[in-house]
Parts: sequence; C-alpha cells; structure tokens
Amino acid sequence: MPQTDFSPQPFTVRTDQAVLDDLGDRLRRTRWTDQIPGTQWEYGTDLAYLRDLCEYWADGFDWRAAEVRINRWPHVLTTVDGTPVHAIHARSPHPGAVPLLLIHGWPGSVIEFLDVIDRLVDPPAHGGDPGEAFHVVCPSLPGYGWSGPTREGGWHIRRVADALVELMAQLGYPRFAAQGGDWGGIAASLLGAHHPDRLLAIHLNLVLAPPPDEATMAVLSAPERAALEKVVRFTETETGYQAIQGTKPQTLAHGLADSPAGLAGWIVEKFRAWSDCDGDVEKAISRDDLLTNITTYWVTGTIGSSVRLYRESMRAGLFGPPDRPVTVPTGVAVFPREIVTPPRRCVEAHYDLRYWNELPRGGHFAALEQPELFAEDVRAFFRLLRGGAHELG
Repeated sequence: MPQTDFSPQPFTVRTDQAVLDDLGDRLRRTRWTDQIPGTQWEYGTDLAYLRDLCEYWADGFDWRAAEVRINRWPHVLTTVDGTPVHAIHARSPHPGAVPLLLIHGWPGSVIEFLDVIDRLVDPPAHGGDPGEAFHVVCPSLPGYGWSGPTREGGWHIRRVADALVELMAQLGYPRFAAQGGDWGGIAASLLGAHHPDRLLAIHLNLVLAPPPDEATMAVLSAPERAALEKVVRFTETETGYQAIQGTKPQTLAHGLADSPAGLAGWIVEKFRAWSDCDGDVEKAISRDDLLTNITTYWVTGTIGSSVRLYRESMRAGLFGPPDRPVTVPTGVAVFPREIVTPPRRCVEAHYDLRYWNELPRGGHFAALEQPELFAEDVRAFFRLLRGGAHELG
C-alpha cells in the first residue's frame, strides 16, 4: 500500500488567462488538412464538423462558466505514491450515506460525472429516497486532468487502483463502494479482486471477463454469440488508437499537446463512435460538455500522460479482465451502445454477480449521456444490497 505523503488539501480549478489566450490563438491559426470530397466520418473525424467545433471553441465556448460548474462541489488535492491526485469530494447530508468512488476512463474525465453527483449525494432533490444517498468521490486518474501529468514510468492501471484505495483512506473511508466504466471499470474490477477487504461492492458499466471455454461456447445462446461477435468487430475496426497509445504514445502526444484542433479531432471521434448518437454526437452529448472535457486535457497538459496508461498497462499484462476472480458483490449496467459487453454467463464465472440490468438507451459514456438512467441504476443496485444481508455500513 502506498504511503500517505500529506493530507488532502482544498483545491479550486482555476486556469491562468494566458493559457486560455494561447488556446484561442492556436485554434484561430489552425492549419487544416484536406479531406476527400463527398466523405464525412469514413476516414476519421469529419473536417467540416471539426472546423465548426473549433470555431465555437475559440469564440463561443465559455471555459470560465465551466470552471464555475466544476467548482460547485468541494475539491481536494493530495499526493499518493509520489504523484498528485485530485478529486471532487461531495459529502451527502443524509445519515447512512455510502462512500462511493466514481472512476472515469479515457478519453473522459471527472466532467463525465457532473450531472450525476447531486443525484447520488442528495436523492430527495431528485425525487429519491434519502436512505439511498452516497458520499461521492470523483478522482482524476493519476496522469489525467488535475492529477497530472505523471512524472515517471510504471503508472499502470493496477497501480492507479491501489492509489485510489489510499486516496479513500486519506479521505476517511476505510471501506467504500466503487463504480466505473472504461479504465474506471477495469480499476473497479481490480479493486474488487485485490482489495476485497476495502470494497463494499462494485457497479460497472463496462465489464470485462475471460472468454468462454469450449464447453461454454457450445451452449451460448444466439444473443450471447452476437455479443462475442460485437467484440470481434470492435477489435477489427475500432482499436487503432489502442495500438498507437499502447506502443508509441509519446509520438502521438507531441502533436496532440501542440494542436488543440488535433486534440479535439482525436477525442471527439471516440465520443461519436462510442455514444448512443446515431452518428450525431451532439444528440448524446452537448457541445459544451464535449469541449469542457477536451479543454480539461488542454489546460492541464495531460494528453501525453493520459495515453501512457495504455502502454504501461499493456506492458504489465493488465489490459483486460482482472487476473483473479472478483469476490465482492458486483452489479452491471448494460447500455445498448457500449463498445463491448461479454455474455452474462462469462461475467458470472469471474465475478460475484448480484445484478445485471439492460438499459433502453445510452452508450460508453453512460453518466454523461444518460445521467438520470445512470444514477438510478447505481441506486437500484445498492438498493438491492441495502435491502439484503450484505452490510454496507
């Protein structure tokens, strides 16, 4: 377990105006590439969409308003295992609130959770039960946002998960629950596998499980086979970014750290491809939310250290399901446009699965796309546990 370097200190998100002025200048001076006439997103991010987005970023988007929104809740900054760790720490006023760690992934950030924090911290304000409240902690992963950049190698996802255990201890939560998607789903699963004494339960909207053995393959239903085929299609058509970020992230980082248009093009393509948007990303995620997330990477200078997580984790053999069974109670929310979801029986073989719910809409960025559905699903899973024999106190 990493040693505590110092106690968490209050923190406020505030960007130097010179950084914002430079951002606007770079956007207005972008040297745009060409695009084959008649094409749109077939080869990657559409030029016309990206130019329009960047024009708005330069002259319409209000980062100062975004900072006010981000700073609505208390923030802390501490040091864990030699690196800065930032988190939103929103305590509930309701008795019996359960400590809940919300863990983001790439290319997301704590911005994904801004519309679900209140729903979880203060359920009565949204028509819910005060007995279903949470103390919410939303950390920026080491190397991401205000937790970065990291300054040394070896920050793979297992080390990230261990650091989050120490963060929660510093905040006064010796036992807690965790929720995650993308890297957050992998981190939450590792917490359940390696820190069962600290974890009350985990809720995942991206779950990874070992592939079925021959005997299981023989009895898979048609929908389960379709789920496996979806994994194959994703691997064949949507993992080029993994190959780059998992092998030569520094080469990529030089361009993305210098060009905000390049950064936006790299990130927004994933939000479009992985969200439940029918090809129009802003049907699922507002333009201001997209740019709040992208600007977070820009003003903190963390795109390079964020993508290094892929190389570090792949080299350590940690890019996949946890290396041992998850023995804490597990709930899974299946959003229809999630990038991959293994068959339920594969998950049951590797997790203590107590809850499996298939949602009507939403994609990979579930909390950002469908905050109401997301928050209700988290409450529903823990409602099941609170009402049973499993102790959440």
